[in-house]
Amino acid sequence: MKFYSLLIKYRLPIAITFLVIAIATNIYSGFWPAFLPYLVAAVLIFGYFFFGPLRLIQEYMENGDTEGAEKVLNTIKFPNLLYKPIRSVYFTLKGNLAMMKQDFDGAEKNMKKGLDLGMPMKEAEGASLLQMGLLHMQKNDLKQGESYIRQALRKGLPDKENQAAAYLQLCSIMMTKREFRASKDFFRKAKALKPTTPQIVDQIKQIEKYISRMPG
Repeated sequence: MKFYSLLIKYRLPIAITFLVIAIATNIYSGFWPAFLPYLVAAVLIFGYFFFGPLRLIQEYMENGDTEGAEKVLNTIKFPNLLYKPIRSVYFTLKGNLAMMKQDFDGAEKNMKKGLDLGMPMKEAEGASLLQMGLLHMQKNDLKQGESYIRQALRKGLPDKENQAAAYLQLCSIMMTKREFRASKDFFRKAKALKPTTPQIVDQIKQIEKYISRMPG
């Protein structure tokens, strides 16, 4: 697995090396002896532009190294050449990283590009829609935030933690709109999922203190 990661990381320089070997072999020995290094170089160059270093980015994200992930993303100079589902993930990751930096405009722009391209899995699309909803909540655009979060729930979310987060956001929106019955309903749905993420658990505890006092 480590070998594969190294191959992806150094795919372009390896491809150039094979191309140089192929050209030299072609000059001194003819085309057919050079065919194999030509083929290897072509496959590696194709993979570099068509698939990109997505696996490396995923490893950094899984390890919580957002700086490393961003550095790898920045090595992709021609994202429009990426295979469409990979291009979608590329823009989604760029959007997530922008959101972490509080760059909401950049996050929205990239996430929209990812969604427009179509996500490889429904759950991934749901997660992206939830991110868009949270982004609009940060921008105080409750109407658009609610729309995205409801879409996320319809598409499906990857786990109970994301589902609970979505229901809690809708609960807060309904409170703001003074639709207390709906707010309580969304709160019950979030609590029933029994999330374990500390931030979500804390949010449930905070809401629980006063939700029972609300009418409806």
